[in-house]
Amino acid sequence: MTQPTGPSAPGSPTTPDGAGHPATAVDNKATTAPKITEYGADQHEHAANPVGFAALLGVLGVVFGDIGTSPIYALRSTIMVVSQHHRIEPWEVLGVLSLIIWSLLLIVTVKYVILIMRADHNGEGGIISLMSLAQRVAPSNRLRIALGMVGIGGACLFFGDGMITPAISVLSAVEGLEVSFPAARDLVIPIALMVLVGLFSVQCYGTGKVGTIFGPIMLVWFSLLGILGGLQILHHPAVLLAISPTYAVQFIVYHGWLSFIALGSVVLSVTGAEALYADMGHFGRQPIRYAWLFCVLPCLALNYLGQGALIISDPKALANPFFLLGPHWLQVPMIILSTFATVIASQAGISGGFSLCRQIIQLGYLPRMRVTHTNAEEEGQIYLPEFNRFLMVGALLLVLAFRSSDALASAYGIAVTGTFMCTCVLAMVVFRRLYHWSRAASIATFGGFFLLDTTFFASNALKIPQGGWVPVLLGIVLTLMMTTWKKGRQLIMNRQKQDSMPMNSFLARLPQSRIIRVPGTAVYMTGNPDFVPACLLHNLKHNKVLHDHVLFVTVQTLDQPEADHGHRVALQELAPDIYRIILRYGFMEMPNLPRALEDLKASGLDFDALQASYFTSRELLVRSSVPKLSRWRMSLFLFMARNATPATEFFRIPPDRVVELGVRLAI
Repeated sequence: MTQPTGPSAPGSPTTPDGAGHPATAVDNKATTAPKITEYGADQHEHAANPVGFAALLGVLGVVFGDIGTSPIYALRSTIMVVSQHHRIEPWEVLGVLSLIIWSLLLIVTVKYVILIMRADHNGEGGIISLMSLAQRVAPSNRLRIALGMVGIGGACLFFGDGMITPAISVLSAVEGLEVSFPAARDLVIPIALMVLVGLFSVQCYGTGKVGTIFGPIMLVWFSLLGILGGLQILHHPAVLLAISPTYAVQFIVYHGWLSFIALGSVVLSVTGAEALYADMGHFGRQPIRYAWLFCVLPCLALNYLGQGALIISDPKALANPFFLLGPHWLQVPMIILSTFATVIASQAGISGGFSLCRQIIQLGYLPRMRVTHTNAEEEGQIYLPEFNRFLMVGALLLVLAFRSSDALASAYGIAVTGTFMCTCVLAMVVFRRLYHWSRAASIATFGGFFLLDTTFFASNALKIPQGGWVPVLLGIVLTLMMTTWKKGRQLIMNRQKQDSMPMNSFLARLPQSRIIRVPGTAVYMTGNPDFVPACLLHNLKHNKVLHDHVLFVTVQTLDQPEADHGHRVALQELAPDIYRIILRYGFMEMPNLPRALEDLKASGLDFDALQASYFTSRELLVRSSVPKLSRWRMSLFLFMARNATPATEFFRIPPDRVVELGVRLAI
């Protein structure tokens, strides 16, 4: 069975159809007289997130890996833009440093840490959660659809970011070999490829076993960033003048178009900022804020300033200012440590991609994929084999195609700045409608950030011929795939609804029918609880029997990260030994159908998971006489449907208890 589609109205749930595919929003009103009983706690409560040392270590190891490795290449890439035209002057170095520092202050600190992180959805963050919040408060259906497209577009760009991050991070770290061992230049690409293959190969084990060492490594990393930068500042304290925004303004005014081009590299210093918001559900708002304000931001600023001081005193250090920042004996340990740090940064991006992919699957924009839970206690630790292979192949191809971190930086900025822009649009709606900001305040605040992000995006758009086309093409392809899948599933649901029998009519005819009742329990999956699933009608047609106990199960995905426990399950007895069961899950949760039905034993439901039979439909899709999908979209949809994970695996149904009945559908 596949995932439900996204919400069609604020707060409206979505459900899978009889074959386990997404369906449109349904009306939860009972169609028959029996009472619906809800089970669970009165409300969903999120555990408090303590701001202790262990929590801060975890934040350092997962959240800040990407942005924490930006000093390896961000400053060098930016100054190289100017040095290609003329010899770099000290005041120009100060101008570049000022641009980087104020980008960290405005985009990361003000926009994300202070503002965006306020917009949590039941404690969860990320662009999909923000999209759900914006859709919930949207005043019109047209705006709701538009906001959904913005959120999906941002998610597609995030996938591009998740593919580029491992490639550029690992490649930039391995390039440090050239500093101490110039003869190793030819080994950079093979070593980077081996590191990437190893990184993606261990994903199946999950991050839980190695997560405890991530934090201490990143703590050592940030400490060295601050110490090495601070030592250089002590020798050249004048570099602290770069903290003044006047140097950034002077750089922009003097260089004009050249400064606009340089902004495309400045944005590399804030890559990973979206991770602060995306990982908020794992660690909480306060640990992330404290770690950024009191550890990460000061260490990053010191390191950038230290690199600037080194370049001013020795222009030859521009070849690789990060690894030349420390003494010669420390270069090899720094290469090793930076490789670990970049692997950790890549791990965070990959894990975030897993979570985002699962959310999109649950909302119905992608077909089912196999999801493996790598930790029996932590629901969020998951592994998606197909998605992991997709990221690995993409990262390897990027390394082989671009062959250097400087060249790959051209592809990096588009994905990051595009996601920034989508976040601004969604945040403007959320703060205006949900937090009741005035129109002027919301437009001035997020409109200003949108202009800033647009400027960065436009600067990176100049690099489209050099590699920026990669995330653009990837975003377009993924968006077409998602919209095609959703449209196709909607057409199938509409057709199934036309061919289905209303539940009331079926129940009214049942006492007068001569249907033979046989022992056992039959579980029928249905997307719309008001209609009889097609698999039951086909079973009656071919086998002419009905089980003693019949369960009509509807799985709904809500437009929130987790379902409230008080409304998790709704149980309704339609007729003697015939029940309607509605199971609700948030878009960050994975359904477990047998376990959910077992839990209903406490309510008096007679259910034996080992004896139950699960009936599903296998659709044979053909083009109708008046097709509603173009030929190429139909081919794409059929390809995605053939490669979808079986319903038994998606809902964790024992495969030996499943009965599939074929259904021919024309769309």
